[in-house]
Amino acid sequence: MTAPAAPAAPAAGRPAAPAVPAGHAGNTGTAKAPTPVDANGRLTVCGTRLCNQRGKPVQLRGMSTHGIQWYPQCVTGGSLDALARDWNADVLRISMYIQEGGYETNPRKFTDQVHALIEQASARGMYAIVDWHMLSPGDPHHNLARAKTFFTEIAKRHAGKRNLLYEIANEPSGVSWSRIKSYAEQLIPVIRAQDRNSPVLVGTRAWSSLGVSEGAGETEIVNNPVNASNIMYTFHFYALSHREEYLNTLARAAARLPVFVTEFGTQNYAGEGDNDFAMAQRYLDLMAEKKISWVNWNFSDDHRTGAVFKEGTCNSNGPWTGTAPLKQAGVWIRDRIRTPDSFPAH
Repeated sequence: MTAPAAPAAPAAGRPAAPAVPAGHAGNTGTAKAPTPVDANGRLTVCGTRLCNQRGKPVQLRGMSTHGIQWYPQCVTGGSLDALARDWNADVLRISMYIQEGGYETNPRKFTDQVHALIEQASARGMYAIVDWHMLSPGDPHHNLARAKTFFTEIAKRHAGKRNLLYEIANEPSGVSWSRIKSYAEQLIPVIRAQDRNSPVLVGTRAWSSLGVSEGAGETEIVNNPVNASNIMYTFHFYALSHREEYLNTLARAAARLPVFVTEFGTQNYAGEGDNDFAMAQRYLDLMAEKKISWVNWNFSDDHRTGAVFKEGTCNSNGPWTGTAPLKQAGVWIRDRIRTPDSFPAH
């Protein structure tokens, strides 16, 4: 399958921010080395951190697919082998759009596609984030019934796995935090009826900016958290667009809330334009210090600078390994994923 013309596919899934001041050691590629899941087992949220089966804080680093309705040819056995064994990634985010030609057009097809990608990530010892990629409309309640159906099936089939995380609302926008909280408190029990143990990742206000892109901040969540356990709150950033105010918000939030950066890029909010590697590195340094897990956008050959592969790589089925098939952003992020994990030894 070939990707559609570029304008049909949203980029990073984030509209322009309003006028707010922009402010593995576990997987070396050898047969005997433990995979990230072997090393850490089922994860759980302990305090403000993501912890392994022994209660030790861990930081996962990996990649998000682009929309699987547009770029299924970029998540093949070969590309996922490269992600797990050449990149040494810990986690794959499976990005399933709901609208934009996604789930609502063929629920059976896309649910089966997610099942298959969970199995592929599991076979390679990576964690898998099941991303309910709601984008437009920005009110997650619009898709609540669909989400209940989808997550019931996913959680029921995969509850016995040690490597699942459920991201239940990609980027809410134009709605209050209380509205997002209400959605989460209706959906999480549906997941828990099938899977009592896997972490749930809750999208935050204003395109998962912890509210910053709509003039708010993390305190509204601190003061009114979701009434559920074993959950984290998501934060998304794009280094060229999201500057000091966003970075400082993430730093403050991480001291009071369990945060998982399930999407970021080194470009502007649309995954386009120049790479700001210096600003992106500041975010990565903070996330390393705070042990905030992160996932980069995106593992495809889209024409935008935020897609890691050069155009045509996926349609020619690779090659996938090394730096030859990668754009500048791909070379940069692969290098940072490949640095050894600091997973606790015990």
